[in-house]
Amino acid sequence: MKTKKRIAVIGLGHFGIHLARALAKECEVIAIDRNEHIINEISEDVHRALCFDARDFANLASVITAEIDEVAVCMGTSLEASILCTLHLRRIGVQRIRVRAMSDDHASILLAVGATEVVFPERETALRLARQIINGNLLDFIPLSEGYMVMEVAAPESFCGKTLAELDIRNRFGLFVIAVKEHVPERTVFLPGPDFMIKPSDALLIIGKSDGLNAIQSGEAKRG
Repeated sequence: MKTKKRIAVIGLGHFGIHLARALAKECEVIAIDRNEHIINEISEDVHRALCFDARDFANLASVITAEIDEVAVCMGTSLEASILCTLHLRRIGVQRIRVRAMSDDHASILLAVGATEVVFPERETALRLARQIINGNLLDFIPLSEGYMVMEVAAPESFCGKTLAELDIRNRFGLFVIAVKEHVPERTVFLPGPDFMIKPSDALLIIGKSDGLNAIQSGEAKRG
């Protein structure tokens, strides 16, 4: 039997609470905050909910060990608290520490004291929304390195009734279709062949650069 990942979420503001509850569906979650009311509110949703100040090394070390799979530090506006907590977690020996950052300078300090990854939830949400507003067919995306991303795009009207071979997406737009999510019937076709015909209800999972996505949106093939 596969063992559930053990995750600690420290700091239960709006972001931390949503993260803890989402993780608890698949992981063993320890939720930590110094606000007793919040701890009582989430206690039935997670494996353990503990009320203490995570800036205190002794308290933190009594609960978090190096064996825990990952810790997410989601403290709010207190830069000092998140930095000190991250430092303590590194001292304890936690291998994977993700920390919510409030600014680029804050992120630099967090990485210097031991964070393995920093996240900007508000910035990333705004970027995602902006891309979806600009590109009406864009359903979701995952940014990759060097300007590439995996995108889920609703099939443009001009694609419907045509096969992938006829559309020639790779040569025209510099994109590669890695899967098609069908809604009628509901299934996902991975690495669809050239004879696969696009239907109005299909969503395309595509890898490529954003300029290719913009070209699909406008219906114009890439030049050069």
